[in-house]
Amino acid sequence: MSLIRALSKELEARSDDSLRALFAARPDLMSPAVPDFSALAARASARVSVQRALERLNRPQMQVLETLHLCTNTDTEHSASAAGVRKLIAGSTVAALERILASLQELALVHRAEPPHGTAASGHRQRYYLPVGSLKDVVGIYPAGLGRSYTELVRLQPAFAQRVVQLVAELHRSGVSIQNATTPMEAALSLQHWTSSPEALSEALAGAPERTTALLAKFRNWAMGAVPQAQRKASVSNQGADVGPVDWLLARGLLVPLDAAHVELPHSVGLSLRGGAIINDFSLSPPVPELGSTTAALRRNAALGAIAETLRLVGDLLHAVREQPLATLRSGGVGVREMKRLAETLRIDQHRAGLLLELSALSGLLRLDVDSSSWVQPLQLEWLVLPRQEQWLWLVNAWLASERVPSLVGQPVSGPGGVPAAHRALAGNTVNALSAEAQRPDAPVVRKRILEILEELTQEAAAADGTAPVLDAAAVLQRAEWTQPRMARRFSSLIRGVLAEAELLGLIGSGALSQLGSAIAEDKPDEALGILGEHLPAALNHVLLQADLTAVAPGYLAPELAEKLLVMADAEGQGPATIYRFSATSVRRALDAGHDASSLLEFLREHSATAVPQPLEYLVEDTASRHGRLRVGTAASFIQSDDEATVLELAAESKAAGLGLARIAPTVLISTAPPRETAQVLRGLGLSPSVDQAEPGVVRLRRTAGIPGGARPVYTAPRTAPAEDDVVAQLAVLRNRRADANGHHPSAVTGSGEAATQLGLETLQRAIRLKQRVSMNVVDSQGNSCLETVVPLSVNGGRVRVFDPAKETERVLSIHRIIDIEAAEELRQ
Repeated sequence: MSLIRALSKELEARSDDSLRALFAARPDLMSPAVPDFSALAARASARVSVQRALERLNRPQMQVLETLHLCTNTDTEHSASAAGVRKLIAGSTVAALERILASLQELALVHRAEPPHGTAASGHRQRYYLPVGSLKDVVGIYPAGLGRSYTELVRLQPAFAQRVVQLVAELHRSGVSIQNATTPMEAALSLQHWTSSPEALSEALAGAPERTTALLAKFRNWAMGAVPQAQRKASVSNQGADVGPVDWLLARGLLVPLDAAHVELPHSVGLSLRGGAIINDFSLSPPVPELGSTTAALRRNAALGAIAETLRLVGDLLHAVREQPLATLRSGGVGVREMKRLAETLRIDQHRAGLLLELSALSGLLRLDVDSSSWVQPLQLEWLVLPRQEQWLWLVNAWLASERVPSLVGQPVSGPGGVPAAHRALAGNTVNALSAEAQRPDAPVVRKRILEILEELTQEAAAADGTAPVLDAAAVLQRAEWTQPRMARRFSSLIRGVLAEAELLGLIGSGALSQLGSAIAEDKPDEALGILGEHLPAALNHVLLQADLTAVAPGYLAPELAEKLLVMADAEGQGPATIYRFSATSVRRALDAGHDASSLLEFLREHSATAVPQPLEYLVEDTASRHGRLRVGTAASFIQSDDEATVLELAAESKAAGLGLARIAPTVLISTAPPRETAQVLRGLGLSPSVDQAEPGVVRLRRTAGIPGGARPVYTAPRTAPAEDDVVAQLAVLRNRRADANGHHPSAVTGSGEAATQLGLETLQRAIRLKQRVSMNVVDSQGNSCLETVVPLSVNGGRVRVFDPAKETERVLSIHRIIDIEAAEELRQ
């Protein structure tokens, strides 16, 4: 019977509460909505959906599912029970396996099946299961880390098939108790029988070289390994005393060469090495890591210090970018030279500057100006005037929701196919800040899951004395590999960077999850705001002016005060107690920005806890007295007319205000816009200007268009369950399908729509594996249908290659021309 049809009937018999649980665990099954149970079963059996579902399984569930896959056969409907699975999982119990199999059934990854043929009547009281048909494609060719059988290797490896008969004959002649063979398949069965038990394998390894056991131990968790010259000829008869373990194993067929550099440990050999059990490390409880501890005070102070420093540096970064935008490379991102300049301005290292730049950009505090290809600060940015705790929450919300990974900046660029970092680094290509290479679509999910694991470990290790556990990447990764082993590679590539970013934002302090991090992990941002507002010191609004022309910040300054001080003074040192040094150059910079001596001195008196020192007052007044005797401005174009009245009217025209017009002579205006843009505006006012192309001295400066300030980010946790209204609507569609006279839903019997394609592919793939004939209704180019009985050979790229026994020819058919397909054997029954 079709697996999809069997699953469809099982789903149809479920209660509404069971279906709700299924949709909550696998929301993709109803996105978009399915029309009937047959389509629901087809979608639940689809490879992509099964792959997503497996990513949410923990290690015991994956171990049971892979073991069930290895001891069943969906083509012949050979099922297995919890008692049968228990024999292959060391340390398990039937009760525990029944619970896990029931949970997998709730997820529609397995379904109930009939007992295998020949099962005793007492065994019928047990529950027997079969996995979904696409599980084999999803788990890969090495389920549970075991290799393929000898028969499959003979069928798929022509080089091994050519020499396997000779290999068995040599073993037989050397006195090994193995049955001789005349065909490759017989030889494969002989090898399989020879290595089918731990005792037989131990006997075969009795005369192995000294390092053979250590070599085989490397294959305990994975069947394939890299071996130089794996296809070299090795024979039992010509091996001397100094033979190596690889040659010894190859000569006896205990390792099978795949290509010139890789070998595979066959299934029976791997199973015997594990003592006859597929799983030897089964445990229903996650591993408990050994953790250090830190005091609550150290954790809090470290987190608050990190937050205050990050807010200060982000404010300084925004000021630096506003003064000089960051240019981008042609290939995208900000180059090393620009990053070095920014790091020197902020007085920090380039790696930290990259993290802060990425954090500012993903938070909307910086925007890419497409006209100048530079990163600039948006106008009227709300973040600058928010309280400090709300500034922090803005950054955290944006970080949680962003698909960018700031910690990837400076790392080797990942190439196609997952090239190792060591190999990529040879080319010298690293990820530039704000480049596309730092994009990771799965970053929000991984980031949220890491915070949840940190919270789990913190709660488990909570001590009565109030100390907090110190959590490192190894402890978090160990728990992640247990809770979601299929996502272990994603966690391993991002976990250290995520922890560093969390520490930068104060979610981790002194290596432990802070109270703020715990609140964010539990989706309680208001609680985090309250905690931060209570403990984070308020920003200072004053400095201490010194007689040596410096101003000392006694703590973290308000962003407005720090920004204005940076205009009139140069910052020195690092940390909150920054020293601002006044000089003639810095004062002149403030005067160029539009300030005068009186406004500068008034600002200093207002924000100084001490009187303005006389040397500083003299410096400001003296510099201002010599400033402005010559004025330098910016002009991109000029407008000249013989009619002075026209020039006066144009200078007063409100519609031309965007040109930045200034009158420098009775008949001359200058504009901050380029000549062509200026001419276009003037033509819109009804004038007829001409553009002089022969003027080489005109500086063409394009104004940066105003970019609106970014909206305040609001983080929403990745949805793991569909909305209740959508579930109710989906259940109504499924339950309201009209039944036929016999009480059956038509789609569950014949399959239609989405299910028809899956049913057809399932029938084809099963017929290919079993080498069975199928009957298919094929439509030709004129629209005429014809019923044919053929033997399918392969399916690939929307086409199926078939053998026609009647005509003794092979053909290739497009799948979209096949409107119906059934196994010929089922039709005869």
